[in-house]
Amino acid sequence: MQPHQSGIMLENIDLTLGSNASRVHVLNDISLKIQSGESVGIVGPSGSGKSTLLMVLAGLEKVDSGKVLISGERIDQMSEDQAAAFRGRNIGIVFQSFHLIPNMTALENVAVPLELAGRDDAFTVAEQALKSVGLGHRLSHYPSALSGGEQQRVAIARALAPKPAILIADEPTGNLDSETGGQIADLLFAKQQEYGLTMVLVTHDPSLAARCAREIHVRSGQIHAEPVHAAEEPVPAEAAQ
Repeated sequence: MQPHQSGIMLENIDLTLGSNASRVHVLNDISLKIQSGESVGIVGPSGSGKSTLLMVLAGLEKVDSGKVLISGERIDQMSEDQAAAFRGRNIGIVFQSFHLIPNMTALENVAVPLELAGRDDAFTVAEQALKSVGLGHRLSHYPSALSGGEQQRVAIARALAPKPAILIADEPTGNLDSETGGQIADLLFAKQQEYGLTMVLVTHDPSLAARCAREIHVRSGQIHAEPVHAAEEPVPAEAAQ
C-alpha cells in the first residue's frame, strides 16, 4: 500500500467542449476530494459528464480552469508528455471496450506499456500480472481468441502491471453479460484491497456502484449528492437530494 500518496483533489473544475454554437459546458465548478485507498463510484445519466470527469482525473482531458491534484501533483499544469509519463507511473486505466492491440498476444499487450516505460523486466512482470488475474494459461493468445471477460482481464492486468497507486475504470463491465461482469467486478475489488488502491469507477450499474465505499452522482456537469451508505443498503439518488 502507498499511504498518503494516492489521493485525488479537484478544485473548481470547469470544462467546455466544442466551439461556437456547439459549445457544451461539460463540467461546471466541480470540486471533489477522494482519499488515498478509497473506492468511489461515479454514477449519472448518459451525457451527464461522468466519463469526462474520469478523463480529467486521468489527465487525459485538459480543464479550462481549476486545479487537478493527483498524489499531490498538479497534473493540470503538466504538458501532454509530462502528464503521460506521470500517468504511466501512477494511474492504471481500464476502458469499457478493452483497448487491446489485436495483432499482439495477451502477454505482449501487457508488456508494451512496461517496455515503453523502459522496464527491462517487462515480460516477466506482464506474465506475473496475467497470472494474478487468472490468465496464466492464455499468455500467447490473441484478443480475437479470448472471450470478452478474458479481454477485460488482460486490460486489468495491463493497468495493474506497473503497480499504480490509482485505478480508474470507465464502465468496466459495460460490454459484458451480468455473470461475467460480476466476475470482473469481484476481480477489481479484490485487487483494490490487495494493493490498497485508490479506485474510481464510472458505471451505469447500480450494484457495482453500491460496492464502492462512496457514490458520487453527476448530473448536467455538476455533483448533486455524495451519499455515504452501508454496502447492503445503498441510498437512492432521489432520497439524497
